[in-house]
Amino acid sequence: MKYDLIVFGGGTSGVAAAYIASKNGLRTLLVEKTDTLGGAITQGLVIPSMKTDTQNINTDFFNDLMIYADKYSSRHKYIDGNEAWFNPELLKIVLDDMLNSVNCNVLFNSQPISINYNDNTCIFETNINHKLLSIYVETNYIVDATAEGEIFKLLNCNFQKNSETFQTPTLRFMMSGVNITKFADWLEKFDQDRNVTTIDRASSQIHLSTAYTWDTNKAWALRPIFQRGVCDEVLEYEDTAYFQVFTIPSMPETLAFNCPRVILDDEDNILDPFVYSRALFQARKRIFRLANFCKKYFTGFENSFISHIADTFGIRESNRVKCKYTVTKDDIINPKKFDNIAFAGDYPIDIHSNKNNKDKLEFVKKTYFVPIEALISEKYDNLYAVGRIISSEFEAQAALRTQMSCFSMGEAAAKDIYNKLTSQDKKQ
Repeated sequence: MKYDLIVFGGGTSGVAAAYIASKNGLRTLLVEKTDTLGGAITQGLVIPSMKTDTQNINTDFFNDLMIYADKYSSRHKYIDGNEAWFNPELLKIVLDDMLNSVNCNVLFNSQPISINYNDNTCIFETNINHKLLSIYVETNYIVDATAEGEIFKLLNCNFQKNSETFQTPTLRFMMSGVNITKFADWLEKFDQDRNVTTIDRASSQIHLSTAYTWDTNKAWALRPIFQRGVCDEVLEYEDTAYFQVFTIPSMPETLAFNCPRVILDDEDNILDPFVYSRALFQARKRIFRLANFCKKYFTGFENSFISHIADTFGIRESNRVKCKYTVTKDDIINPKKFDNIAFAGDYPIDIHSNKNNKDKLEFVKKTYFVPIEALISEKYDNLYAVGRIISSEFEAQAALRTQMSCFSMGEAAAKDIYNKLTSQDKKQ
């Protein structure tokens, strides 16, 4: 088998890279370790996608995604202008349809075990349904969209030095059987802060969002209710670290929860399999307590129940690779232009801490830009990195890790590869 490129990882950045490459006529193979495309959105229930100023740079995938999402009634445009409130279950079908429409080859349930990458050939072993198989594939380029830089590891590439402080992960969940109308009416009166609680009644389905954290530097309207939950021993104090809910398109009685946070010790690394496993135990207990809390204290939750628990953590920061350029905090705060821009954004530096009053949300004054060199390995010119592993400093990555930026990263890598291959063909 011979491909122009192989994309490892079918999450937000990987599907964008594979789709755009295939749409431009490149022979593309997408290798995904699970049975589902979409990564954080579909498996991690990380919805909605947060807004950022893309400057319309490398947004072809996102624009096509909106068209396909509307076809399956799987997204909503919120009152704040955010077009990417997705239904994570339906988006599984949307992404399948998109990749099939451009004839992209997809290999599910497959994960590289080892790679020999020389002379434009790629030989990798893959674990398919618990059977180890060797696959020989010729390829000109590889895109690592594995979220942890697995291909960079296998090829002995360099990584950024990890910060001593890691961002806390979240295991998201959903509750169904919620009377959204009753909850919206109660919530709208209870919390008058429209920077926190917003309600969209413009469409046939009511949509809303609200939040609370244990940080004391903000007068959260929901604080006394969470305090009561702790006093009544319905919640543990750590359960109150972060709470955020969103409605979901085409799920009129279901809410998506951006919580609970997993409270780790400073020295714990979520990428350690033992830490990860302990964290899952902790998170699912917190989900049960939070669900009972909602049923007891929130109007409209009387007949509600846990309907979904994410298949994987929402991990905000982990391995970051070393590429030809490393994005710094100064690049975010004091933006500069580059010759070959991969993507743009204005999402703030958003750091979730495991300690009270240590969260950081530093807004930027201008749109920042990221060069394509931040996606190309310093060791191999034909190896790209996209997604949260982007070559960046810790604080810079906290602004770049959002789904909208990941969509554009994948697209930028695919287009850069296309341009290089086209240029080579012209020379020949």
